Amino acid sequence: MHIYLPIAELSVNIFMVLGMGAGVGMLSGIFGVGGGFLMTPLLIFMGISPPVAVGTEANQILASSVSGVVAHWRRGNVDFKMGAVLLVGGLIGSTFGVWLFKELRDLGQIDLVIRLSYVIFLGIIGFLMLIESARALQRSRRTGGARRKLHQHNWLHGLPFKMRFRKSKLYISALLPLLIGIVVGILSAIMGVGGGFIMVPAMIYLLGMPTNVVVGTSLFQIIFVTANATFWQSSLNQTVDVVLAFLLLLGAVIGAQVGTVVGSKLKGEQLRGLLALIVLAVCAKIGYELVATPADLYSIGFTGGH
Repeated sequence: MHIYLPIAELSVNIFMVLGMGAGVGMLSGIFGVGGGFLMTPLLIFMGISPPVAVGTEANQILASSVSGVVAHWRRGNVDFKMGAVLLVGGLIGSTFGVWLFKELRDLGQIDLVIRLSYVIFLGIIGFLMLIESARALQRSRRTGGARRKLHQHNWLHGLPFKMRFRKSKLYISALLPLLIGIVVGILSAIMGVGGGFIMVPAMIYLLGMPTNVVVGTSLFQIIFVTANATFWQSSLNQTVDVVLAFLLLLGAVIGAQVGTVVGSKLKGEQLRGLLALIVLAVCAKIGYELVATPADLYSIGFTGGH
């Protein structure tokens, strides 16, 4: 059963899109990531142009994140104070990011920038997370599961404007989460991602937050940042396909609830290891697409017209 997407200008199988939405929604519930790092490349592989994939995916992330936050909030795993600081940075970053997206699109370079951003960020983060999770699993076996600190104190923790985050049991500078929020906000607009694949490791290793609180707090911030990115993508760039977004949204809401239950049964080290493997797999696929010879050497790229 196929349906025509008016903005993307092609027909797709409804059940395939719903299944993709559900699968990415599960990732949202398990790992605390919006899932855009996986869904945006999948949409591009389906033949949807990168600008439309980015703009539409931000909308889908919003729905799956809301569903995931509700589930984590019921378990008491959301630090709203930390989320608010991350959110301020995220709104600044995502607004700037959409403007940058428009400039790059006008220059005709947005497709290349989107793909290169995925290869660089996913490759670095996936590799670092895989190494750390492997080390953490080895330590837990040797120490019988004794708790160790996930982060080391450095000059960043000596920054001014310190705040106490009781839920996360932290007393750190508010500049740290603010900066993380800005970076993630820019990536949210440029790459069509919630930014969880960067935010989750940053919250664990830089801020030192407990893994169980990180997931819900990350999703809380992602809701508002992606809502902001979606609004500006739609009004400035006209790259949000409502029909596609609705189908992805429907699958994602269901998947996120299932993912939250699955995630609660796995250890933090196992969660980080699984996420690292998924990130690296997506990175390898996009990297291959960049260097592989196209099937049709003379195909005409999408320019926004007919």
